[in-house]
Amino acid sequence: MDQSPPKRPALSRAAATNAPPHGATVAHIVDGLRCDILAHRLPPGARLTESALTERFAVSRGPVREALRRLAAEGLIEHQPNRGAVVRRLSPRDLSELFQIRVEMEALAARLAAQSTDLAARARFAAEIAPIFADAPRRMERYLDENAAFHLAVLRLAGNRQLQELSARLRLPLIMAQVGGALTVEVLQASVREHRAIARAIVAAEPEAAAAAVRAHLGRAAALAVASREADETPAADDAPNAGGRRGRPKARRRSDA
Repeated sequence: MDQSPPKRPALSRAAATNAPPHGATVAHIVDGLRCDILAHRLPPGARLTESALTERFAVSRGPVREALRRLAAEGLIEHQPNRGAVVRRLSPRDLSELFQIRVEMEALAARLAAQSTDLAARARFAAEIAPIFADAPRRMERYLDENAAFHLAVLRLAGNRQLQELSARLRLPLIMAQVGGALTVEVLQASVREHRAIARAIVAAEPEAAAAAVRAHLGRAAALAVASREADETPAADDAPNAGGRRGRPKARRRSDA
């Protein structure tokens, strides 16, 4: 099995020949940048300059500004004085607090899912989580999609709409964007095994076992995320790749404040 760490591909560049219809331009930019952020091609702190984005996507500044507004609303980027748009960087404390909430909410979701007696919903759940039982080695982008789909499938089977809405507000993509660089092949394999343990407990209608498996899974993920942020010694955001793939002037990195 290939044990090499996930590679970080270069930023994709939109060619004019592949430009989407005018009405889909903003969504096209949002999707492209979101993908780069979640795959850690644009790491936390990376700048998103309008000039680089207009060149990359072959569009005017209007669609770029709207795309940045939407990404800010999702919590993936933020606007900083004198720096403009940057990929949001969570502090170790931010990550720890988000995971504390997530653990409780997702343990509840797993418990409710295991207690579900809706046979149609259970059949749908089995179909939705089938990819986690595939034997193929995971790579970053495939894992991110599989991970999001798995956690969403558990929430759906739980059948609590308020819980789904609250979970969405925690912005799982934002959390994943913070730790993309720490997701080695070994880490991905461990996560897949944990997903399978959660799924088996839910399918077996064992609510306490399902909740315990979620706590173990997210507890490990939280420790990894916080340690990764605390040990992050990457250069300052000005020296990180921007949306055009360029690097800025090197600066001494300031530690994230907890």
